[in-house]
Amino acid sequence: MDFGGGDEVRFERSGKAGVITLTRPQALNALTGRMIRAISHALTEWEADAGVAAVVVRGEGRAFCAGGDLMVVHGHRNDPPFAFFAEEYRLNAQIARFPKPYVALIDGIVMGGGVGVSFHGSHRVMTENALFAMPEVGIGFFPDVGASHLLPRLRGDFGLYLGLTGARIRWGDALWCGLATHAVAKDGLDAVLRGVAAAGRPDEALRSVASTPSAESSEEKLAAIDRWFGGKTLAEVLARLEAEEEDDPPAAEMLAMIRQKAPTSLAVAFRAIRDGRHMAMDDCMRMEFRIVCRMLLGHDFYEGIRAAIIEKGSQPAWRPAALPDVTEAAVDAHFAPLGKDELTL
Repeated sequence: MDFGGGDEVRFERSGKAGVITLTRPQALNALTGRMIRAISHALTEWEADAGVAAVVVRGEGRAFCAGGDLMVVHGHRNDPPFAFFAEEYRLNAQIARFPKPYVALIDGIVMGGGVGVSFHGSHRVMTENALFAMPEVGIGFFPDVGASHLLPRLRGDFGLYLGLTGARIRWGDALWCGLATHAVAKDGLDAVLRGVAAAGRPDEALRSVASTPSAESSEEKLAAIDRWFGGKTLAEVLARLEAEEEDDPPAAEMLAMIRQKAPTSLAVAFRAIRDGRHMAMDDCMRMEFRIVCRMLLGHDFYEGIRAAIIEKGSQPAWRPAALPDVTEAAVDAHFAPLGKDELTL
């Protein structure tokens, strides 16, 4: 079964299930344009196929999907890949409105673009090996692929914490906050796939193998996150953390993480996550496309890729370098309408 994915993504029919397997383990299954188009094609076909009752997506190797292929982005600095992000965001919206069960079996790393092809589905199944993060503000970007819709709908202000710090979490915290719908040990994934293939009913297939791991974060830390990240402005969030920095190691740790991020990215991410709380998924994707178009024409995203990936470990030179220098007008510009270039869904 071939929907144009080549050797990067495999498509199979297993009983009543359409199965998507990301097959770039050497690149941690990072998404390419070909993969995005092929998955979209498959979902369109399977939505209309009465023989497909559910879709299952998984990844080969030690990652589910670590994100998009950022080297491709950096290589097109003089010819920004607007079309790549438009296709990716359309796929994210397509998954969110897919009318059949969409079961993501998340074993290993899931970040960035990998979040977009998994967490907008009906069933988000994480194993003990799963590691979730949205680290984009650390490379001069912002939590995209529908994160402006996903993160503000998590428990309390946990989503804002994830978006501003880029913190990594595992299955217990993910289940606690609402990112994951189910937790299943890696050894149980084959049973889930067999159950979905046999009856096309994921809830039934998951019932016998799902567990409820405890949150990795303590109750005290989770309560503090709500207290700190419940500020109405980014400045208020930082002030709350700074007020407890000396006496509370987690507050100091979170502040240190935030201070390493791109100032403009932090300001844009805060607004996108706050605004997204009251927006439909399609509207969030249009908003995110406005933002990405501006960032692809800017400096920080390419600088972040250089420092983190090309010259690993080098210090990025953000413009501007400090949060007080990020003006309201500069943030507003990221959200301004694109006219004829608005994302169509």
